[in-house]
Amino acid sequence: MTTPTTRRTRMRRHTAWITATLMSAGLVLGACSTEDASTSASGSSSATANTSVSTASSSTDASSTDADSTSGTISDTATAAEAFLDTLSDEERETVLYDYDDETKTTSWSNFPVTFVDRAGLNLTDLTEEQQTAALAVLENLLSDEAYETVSGIMGGDEYLLENSDSTEDSLGQYYIAFFGDPSDTSAFEVQFGGHHLGINATLDGSTDSITFAPTHLGVQPAVYKDEDGNEVQPFDGIYTDAFAFYDSLTEEQQETLTSGDVSMCAPGDTCDFESGEGLTGADLADEQKELLLDLIANWSEMADDESNATTRAEIEATLDDTVIAWSGETTYDMSTGDGISFSISGPNVYVALEAQQGSAGADVDGVSTSGWGHVHTIYRDPSNDYAGSVEQQEASGMSGGPGGDMGDMDDMGGEPPSGAPGQSDSSDSSDSSDSSDSSDTDAADAA
Repeated sequence: MTTPTTRRTRMRRHTAWITATLMSAGLVLGACSTEDASTSASGSSSATANTSVSTASSSTDASSTDADSTSGTISDTATAAEAFLDTLSDEERETVLYDYDDETKTTSWSNFPVTFVDRAGLNLTDLTEEQQTAALAVLENLLSDEAYETVSGIMGGDEYLLENSDSTEDSLGQYYIAFFGDPSDTSAFEVQFGGHHLGINATLDGSTDSITFAPTHLGVQPAVYKDEDGNEVQPFDGIYTDAFAFYDSLTEEQQETLTSGDVSMCAPGDTCDFESGEGLTGADLADEQKELLLDLIANWSEMADDESNATTRAEIEATLDDTVIAWSGETTYDMSTGDGISFSISGPNVYVALEAQQGSAGADVDGVSTSGWGHVHTIYRDPSNDYAGSVEQQEASGMSGGPGGDMGDMDDMGGEPPSGAPGQSDSSDSSDSSDSSDSSDTDAADAA
């Protein structure tokens, strides 16, 4: 049983590692100060700012990847991964390294807390500060500035919940890193990094000069929070801005078709047939509207350098006419009203779903929305190329999944497993298209 004293001790432990490590690794960007907080909140995503970052020692550069090519990103990320591996003991290396085609990669990440689904690799809270900094340097070299800030904001949100919500889920703020295949700039390897509201699966292949982030989970709770310096952080502002730019570009007739469709969710732990269902198709769009749709998809599919992003964009654009978009929920970007939005984008080369979770899952904070707009799960998959085709998605068993998964203490979470629990999904039936107002309600209070 988790007592208040035990939880406070764990909170201090988590806060100490995440604050110090994000500062030293550069995830906490000092450019955002209190006086320009409103500007940062309206950007694509807002980093968890800390004005003392300049005084923190760092063994890595404080910015994300500066590579301008796919080969450069692969090389830089492989080099950073090897540097991280060099900090580990033999036992730790054995824990973090898997065969490239190990099917564990499909069941060892989730949109549930790490106490429900064991992750592959090493828990950063178990590492030294040097090792933590080196681990996060892998992300620095992999991700673009925009993606890096989004990840920072997601991690900061989990830490905010740990410190301020009434949830007793002490896995908030815990993140794992694993590699599938030996990091190299001449062959394929995957970087898997995440915790509850974050699950990055990036496959980098030097032999084909390619990078894919399919599948990847980005989530947020709450949607807006204040960092320790009082700066406002809104990790998904860029996603919402792009989503409503697309929605607002549509004619009234197109909007009616869009909202009459079936919003689906194919989440971690599910095997999916990727049925597109009904909705607005890419063929229904004007060229300018197609570009706005591609900009929205880019929040998930284009997280690295310009060259690899352009390659992925071209692949998705090639089959955009056969892609179906469905939307439910609010039609105005105003988080002070309503229960948020849900949408899915399903085509031959892309699947993106965003669902507002109608429940706080026991992570309530006075005056802060942790449901609807304030609790969102998303998924990005590529029906033609998940995991770069190295393995097929495996159906997880209940929520246990992963290497020796553990359901954890459901009572401490203040929630119950979803009825039927079809894998690691927060949805009632992720393999079928369903209206998001139904599936989001089923998510309910399963996980914060």
